[in-house]
Amino acid sequence: MSGIEMDDFGALVERPDAGVRRDSQERWSGLVQPSGGLGKVAELADWLAAVQGQVVARPITRPRALVFAADHGVASLDVSARPAGSVAELVRAALDGTSPAAILARQYGAELRIVDMAVDCDPAELPAPVTAHRVRRGSGRLDIEDALSPEETEKAFRSGLALADEEADSGTDLVLLGDLSVGGTTAAGVLIAALCGTDASVVTGRGSGIDDLAWMRKCAAIRDGLRRARPVLGDQLALLGAVGGADFAAITGFLLQSAVRKLPVVLDGVVSAACALVAQRVAFRAPDWWVAGAGTGEAGQAKALDRVSLEPLLDRAVAVGGAAGSLLALPLLQAAAALSAGLGPSEEPQPVD
Repeated sequence: MSGIEMDDFGALVERPDAGVRRDSQERWSGLVQPSGGLGKVAELADWLAAVQGQVVARPITRPRALVFAADHGVASLDVSARPAGSVAELVRAALDGTSPAAILARQYGAELRIVDMAVDCDPAELPAPVTAHRVRRGSGRLDIEDALSPEETEKAFRSGLALADEEADSGTDLVLLGDLSVGGTTAAGVLIAALCGTDASVVTGRGSGIDDLAWMRKCAAIRDGLRRARPVLGDQLALLGAVGGADFAAITGFLLQSAVRKLPVVLDGVVSAACALVAQRVAFRAPDWWVAGAGTGEAGQAKALDRVSLEPLLDRAVAVGGAAGSLLALPLLQAAAALSAGLGPSEEPQPVD
């Protein structure tokens, strides 16, 4: 389909340093009593130590919330509580600093970056840095046509690779992943059902807060998408082009290249979970470089995360998208790094009540 050799990622992605992780785990036994007293925070510190390659985790000083935005043609079937073609409004709110993710990013000291991959508006309506990677205006209706052409799919995927390199080269030490989309959870449902071998009803959630009639329309759209997805299951790029979209292709490329560059990533909702599932098919070690932020209550997200062996750090914390769920996990990771660095052999062990 393209000049991209997907098989190369399997060889390029290495696991985080298992020896460092073991040393970090052993280190806690001399620092905190009772054993395991710091629970999930210590586990996160072990993960940070492994991905950073040093036993005492470094503080997280340059986190970046990276949000991929796109409209999906399937939204014209009224499968979302938001009108089709309205992602531009969500992007403007994020840029204006009034979206939930923008507020959380400001609160926790993370820079917010919005990437327009396929927003259905005139590109002149948005800042040039936002639209620099745009592939097209909206996407095809995945239930009856490909979301992207092969050329568009490759362009979007390569944009994800380039963005991962940009973030790694700029010194970003943790990426909080997110998406802004209308119809995106429907595309995610198709990908998850196809890759997990389940029926549409198992992965069809309420997304933006739809009623029963919209849920039935969404379930029907996912079933139709599944019929189109199954013939290309063995070709991940073709699958992303058939039933994903420019944001899905870019996020998948970003996740893979971030793993190659040893850049840790926090996943957000069902869209990033679906992309993680595709990326795992390409490089089975890649999920070791990710953690999942917040559970959204979407069955599809739970199914995908279970398949990539990740458990959300926060349960049902937020489902508004835009990286809000991944940003809510940032204080936990910052605390883990601070405790790893702040507790040392010269200090008295701190009992936990």
